[in-house]
This record gives sequence, structure tokens and C-alpha cells, in this order.
Amino acid sequence: MTLERLRLKKNADRRLKAGHLWIYSNEVDTAVTPLKGLQPGEQRLVESASGQPLGVAYVHPNNLICARLISEKPDQSLDLALLKTRIRQALTLRETFYQKPFYRLVYGESDLLPGLIVDRFDAVLVVQLNTAGMDALRDEVLLALREVIQPQAIVWRNDAGARQLEGLDAEVGLAWGELPDQVLAEENGCVFDVPVLDGQKTGWFYDHQPNRAALLPLVKGKRVLDVFSYRGAWGMPLAKAGAREVVFLDASAAALEGVQLNAALNGVADRVSTLCADAFEGLQQLQQAGEQFDLVILDPPAFIKRKKDQGPGEHAYQRLNREAMKLLPPEDGLLLSGSCSMHLAEERLQDLVRIAARRQQQMAQLVWRGGQGADHPVHPAIPETRYLKALLFRLVSQ
Repeated sequence: MTLERLRLKKNADRRLKAGHLWIYSNEVDTAVTPLKGLQPGEQRLVESASGQPLGVAYVHPNNLICARLISEKPDQSLDLALLKTRIRQALTLRETFYQKPFYRLVYGESDLLPGLIVDRFDAVLVVQLNTAGMDALRDEVLLALREVIQPQAIVWRNDAGARQLEGLDAEVGLAWGELPDQVLAEENGCVFDVPVLDGQKTGWFYDHQPNRAALLPLVKGKRVLDVFSYRGAWGMPLAKAGAREVVFLDASAAALEGVQLNAALNGVADRVSTLCADAFEGLQQLQQAGEQFDLVILDPPAFIKRKKDQGPGEHAYQRLNREAMKLLPPEDGLLLSGSCSMHLAEERLQDLVRIAARRQQQMAQLVWRGGQGADHPVHPAIPETRYLKALLFRLVSQ
């Protein structure tokens, strides 16, 4: 198969040669290879300004990231064979680190499959095709997953915001196979009902799994507050590990129904309660009621989705942490502060918590730090693939 070329400007190949996969529209020599007329998702041979082949990429002429490298081999396009090879590579990593088949199987660029996300719930796979280039290969993706994993069912969750930027329609539903009546995830000694068709993202959030596990030895006899709880991935294992009570706070009534279902599945319903409210309002309600907790967990959505959100987003993180601190005892309270905002550095999150604690006349001792699990590997040349932070603080009077 002979591919048309995509010529880069002088020195625009440096990032690719360092291992990055993205090409920006202002790096393309449009005098030689005009972007106008390119079809979203088509594959092109990428060349340096001197004509040196750099690999194969799929393109999107209307986006800032106008091409994503698929392979550094100029004769290797993305097809069924390469999809199977890359999925097998991804599977090998997960099987090395996870004893059971519950994990993110494919994590986009980090697994050299830009635009493809696959979460595995044993025999059920939930797939997101987030780019036109990957969407163009949907049939090959399905076949590759069927051959490598041999699942019972594959579900499309093509409703992420990234698809809009690619000019793709939203699509949710069964892609192949037979979906069981109940899809379960197993994590940290608990089982969870997962709404793969109508839950948030793919129905579950695997990325914080090791951070959730780190709290298990700390909670026996303790009272825990899980804020932005979704369906209970943080708090449920803590209830099972011996926490005296876990309160789950979330703005979604459907999510809290899931908490109650999962509490029953794990035999801890007597130690679980829920509060349906906006996080900030819920924290204030608990303060007004005189409630106090030994551990507060904050796992908010991304407050900083773009660089222009930096100021308001940092203010929101600081305020959230300060309100949570008001529910901890003056001495020895524990605060788990998480962030999935790629634009918020770990050091900055630590500083925001420090400032919040100072306003409470307290010191926040950083006692543990965590990040995303092995099923969300970091691409060494793409810092955007490292986004998750989890910092555990001990609060003491000062």
C-alpha cells in the first residue's frame, strides 16, 4: 500500500524524533502538502523537510493536533495485524501487574494506539474511539479485540467530548456479542456493579485503583467521608476493611443508588450512608450538622480542563480542600486530595493544600503520594499521559 506524504517544516521533526506522536498543524509544510482536501482519518507517510521518512500517521486537517503517529516504520500502516500486535503488547503489561481481568486494557498513545481506549470488565470490553483515525478502523478494532481477548461482549461508549472536536457523532450501545444482565468490576476486595451503557465515562474509573488500596490499612474503626464518590470505589473497600462508617457524597442520585447496590453486594450496607448534594454544599451541610470524620477523600472531576481555567480551577481546589479540612479533628485527621487535571502539577496541588491548611491554622504534612496505576502507563515523551495525582496529608495544629 503506497501512502501519500505529509511533509513537515524545517526542524518540526524534533519532537517526533524524541518519541512524541503528535504533529501540530503549524508544523506542516502546507506549500508542499496542503491540509485542505485531506480526509479526516486518512493515513499518510510523514516526511521531514528534507524528505526523510519519519513514519505513518493518521490525519485530521481541521484540528490543532492534525496528525498522530501510528508507527515509525514508513511501510507500516495501522491495520488489523498491527492492531492485534499492539493490543497483545498492552495485554501482556496488564497481565503482568493484575491478577484478575479488571483494568484499562488500552490507554491511547501510551499503548501506541492514539485515540483508542478500552476498559476490561472480565469478559466485557468497553471501547471509546476518540479520533477520526481510529473511528475509521472500527471494524478492525472490533475484530482485533475479538481475536486477542475473546470477550463475551463489546460495548461502544463513543460519547466523549473529544469526538466532537473530531467531527464525530456520539454513539453508545452494544457493538458485538451478548451483554450480561449485570457487569461487575472487582477491585480491592470488593465487587461493583458497573453501568457500562449509561454510567460516567466507560462506567468505571480504574486509574485510582492503587491509591484506593493504599488507604485500606488506615481505616479500622474510623469514620470516612468519600466526596465525589460516584459508585463507591474509594469508600466501599474501606467499609469492608473495617471502617466504622463511610458517608458517600455525590451530586448524582443515580450514582448513590449504585453505592447502595454495591454496599449490599459487599455486605456493608449497615456501615454506609449517602448524601446527595453538590460537593461544596454537601460539605457545608455536614459542617452545620457538627459532623466530624477521621478521613476525608476528595476525588473531584478536572477543575482545570484547559490552561485558561488555571486561575478559577486552582481556587476551586483550594476551597474544596479547605472545606474538607473543617470536617477533620484538630489533630491527626487524614485528607486524601486527588486531581485528574493534567494542567495541575503535583507540587502545585500540594501547595494549594498547604495554603488551605494555613488558613485553618493547621499544617498539612504530606505522608504519601500516588499516581495512576500500571494500566495507565505514562508515555515517556508525552507528559500529557501523566495526569493523575493522589496526595495523603495528616493535619496537625500549628
